[in-house]
Amino acid sequence: MVDIGSREAVTRWHPAPMDHAEVLLIGGRAGVGKTTVGWEVSALLRTEEVAHAVIDGDFMGQVHPAPEGDPHRAEITESNLTAVWANFAQRGYRRLIYTNTMSVLPEATSMFERAMGAGVGITRVLLTASDATARERLVGREIGSELEKELAGSVRKARLLDRRAPAETVRVVTDGRPVVDIAREVVAATGWVGSHAARRA
Repeated sequence: MVDIGSREAVTRWHPAPMDHAEVLLIGGRAGVGKTTVGWEVSALLRTEEVAHAVIDGDFMGQVHPAPEGDPHRAEITESNLTAVWANFAQRGYRRLIYTNTMSVLPEATSMFERAMGAGVGITRVLLTASDATARERLVGREIGSELEKELAGSVRKARLLDRRAPAETVRVVTDGRPVVDIAREVVAATGWVGSHAARRA
């Protein structure tokens, strides 16, 4: 297995450097499996020797209390994304997997354009799950009233995402499916795996 953390490995996986960055946005309600699918997508790309980076968007704004003047933590999230991506890009990475509930919505586009470059290619994937599936997955995370609060928020966000995600967003159902099957469908949506040359570009 190649260590993609080494400069030599990145150079080998990028014989003809891409002239722009690409980001795969994996969004969806709480309990839909964004993080799990993101890591499985990464595993499939590693198998295909597609160089990439992974960021869990939730961690980009995980501070308390919210910064003064930034109640929704949008500014610090973008600032952190910009800094982290700059470090990846400096080392030759051009593809990013980014998981976050609302990342697929149109208003998120400008953040990625500012952080990764105006020509960034964006693939949006919205993972979906039934209320019953979301509840089952959330049971292990929250207890008592927190579970009901989280589930209520999950239901609201599911409706919002379904209504407002752009038309080109790829919707992937996760109910009752092995994570590797879901990840394969997500990878197919990116176009990152094709010919041998394309895989290494």
